Amino acid sequence: MFRHQGKSRTFKHNLQIATFLSFVAGIVNVTGFLSIKQLTTNVTGHFALFINDLSNLEFWKGTIYFLYIFAFLLGSFTSSFLIENFRENKKLNVFVLPTIIECIILLSIALISNFIEISQPDIIACLLLFAMGLQNSFVTKISNTVVRTTHLTGLFTDLGIELSQLFFQKSYPNRKKIKRTILLRVAIILFFFAGGLLGGFLYSKIDLKLNTLIIGALILLVGLFYDDFKYRLIMTTRKYQQRKIKRLAA
Repeated sequence: MFRHQGKSRTFKHNLQIATFLSFVAGIVNVTGFLSIKQLTTNVTGHFALFINDLSNLEFWKGTIYFLYIFAFLLGSFTSSFLIENFRENKKLNVFVLPTIIECIILLSIALISNFIEISQPDIIACLLLFAMGLQNSFVTKISNTVVRTTHLTGLFTDLGIELSQLFFQKSYPNRKKIKRTILLRVAIILFFFAGGLLGGFLYSKIDLKLNTLIIGALILLVGLFYDDFKYRLIMTTRKYQQRKIKRLAA
């Protein structure tokens, strides 16, 4: 689901990475909000607060919301820059790089919170927003703008549009494609919700606090290793079959 790009990418690949990453985003969203009382997977609310502070001439107060927005932007830029920079290296799965960075950020926040009291929640917010910017950027690029996983506003908008298209068969005859897209949107929403439920349960009921982020990081790592193992297995099988064909031809 991480390696396939362009024409080789199928609906199944997009569905797999959409559910996988939206689940992680749900965990981060709830964990971030419960721990520091800030939204940490999107910047819509922060932008509104930033504008509100500027309109009240509270420029210094609004700076922190600007930093939140910039952190998400920087994460998106970093992810895209790494992907484009290493794209020509055919041996390297370029989408692994931003995913590994995201894992490191989530693990670092969780582990450090066990030894140091969080006295600067704004730093945590910026780091989580940076991580979500990374994720949203690379999943957008790998799916060719079909999938976004860190916030739901655009998803509900697109879902509403696509549901309405089902009532106009003459204008939108490709109903199979529309239904697949609707399935994709619904899957992202449900898994984001499920990730949020798990995050809230682990944070509050199990009392893992910021250690809940470790679960998100582990899910990412398991996905990467599974994807790499599956790819190597397929390539090994293909090489074996090619050698077998050559021996038979000889």
